[in-house]
Amino acid sequence: MEKIKMTTPLVEMDGDEMTRVLWKMIKDELILPFVELKTEYYDLGLLHRNETKDQVTVEAANATRRLGVAVKCATITPNKQRMVEYPQLTEMWKSPNGTIRSILDGTVFRTPICIDTIHPVVKNWKKPITIARHAYGDVYKSVDLYTTEPGSATLTFVGESGEKKELLVQKVDGPAVWQAAHNKEKSIRSFARSCFQYAIDTKQDLWFSTKDTIAKIYDGEFKKVFEEEFEHYRAKFEELGITYFYTLIDDAVARVIRSEGGFIWACKNYDGDVMSDMVSTAFGSLAMMTSVLVSPDGTTEYEAAHGTVTKHYYRHLRGEETSTNPMATIFAWTGALRKRGQLDGLTELEQFADKLEQACFTTLNQGTMTKDLVGLVDEGVQAHAVTSAAFLAAVRGNLEASL
Repeated sequence: MEKIKMTTPLVEMDGDEMTRVLWKMIKDELILPFVELKTEYYDLGLLHRNETKDQVTVEAANATRRLGVAVKCATITPNKQRMVEYPQLTEMWKSPNGTIRSILDGTVFRTPICIDTIHPVVKNWKKPITIARHAYGDVYKSVDLYTTEPGSATLTFVGESGEKKELLVQKVDGPAVWQAAHNKEKSIRSFARSCFQYAIDTKQDLWFSTKDTIAKIYDGEFKKVFEEEFEHYRAKFEELGITYFYTLIDDAVARVIRSEGGFIWACKNYDGDVMSDMVSTAFGSLAMMTSVLVSPDGTTEYEAAHGTVTKHYYRHLRGEETSTNPMATIFAWTGALRKRGQLDGLTELEQFADKLEQACFTTLNQGTMTKDLVGLVDEGVQAHAVTSAAFLAAVRGNLEASL
């Protein structure tokens, strides 16, 4: 067949360890034989980030803002152990995801990849539930204090104008712990816009939950900002037949468990951290979870939700075959190609992304899968574990049959 031609490049961010190996395998086996791929390539591998003093990450983020669509491989965020493993490092570089998210002012949406032969733990869940997590502030930028004697704590704000506001937190009669958290209205507003835009792009209902009955000012601000921003999107929601729904976090949890899924659940930072793990585990595996970064202006970056699969990488270096699950990375590519096709009016590219995803589903439902999924399939299903290379070859076979 004639290769599908692209008109506008997308940003390609390469990564680290086993996912970098899979990245090349996916391109060689599933994309380059069928698409005349146009990308602006940025190597976000840890050593190259070190060589460029992490400027390559900034360049990749700015390119994404310019071109509108990016696909990213999993990357290493170094800790002390990584500094030992990679002695060439001159600094414990920050998370590239954090840098990109900050530059793009984006919100992370995580969605499980569902297949017929693996059913969620929650038996009535029939469609994926997407968690939208506000990734700024709250306890993640809080300060903590431990005190040992009776006394009182106050919260004080001093404005640049000199205006001072002070609030008694609590009087205590002995040892106590204290915590102060904050958020910025600008960040909350960007979060709201990204959620509404993503709901429109994916044609899904949007739920949002906080605890404004208790945190009347703090959580109340989140609720107020979402209500204000929704007015800019209301007409489009009505046109698409989708809804925006607000409720308290405890009510939302009960509703989610009773639901069939198929919606976006927007959560504050801590709530989103907890609920995304709950949803991914209940649906099956983190290796089957996509992650999409969306900016308020619609700029989109796709990647897998998992890390670089270090253990498998060391086996690969020893020349051993691995059974590493490439599904989330494949779906990062299909998401980016589909979005590029939508923006450029390339229906053929959109259809290719759909067919590649369907080829993955067909392969899995035939029982051919990586080792991590075999133990999750329903009883009675004949599943067998294969290597990553064999899985990709099987997907290619099903893809070619559909083209």
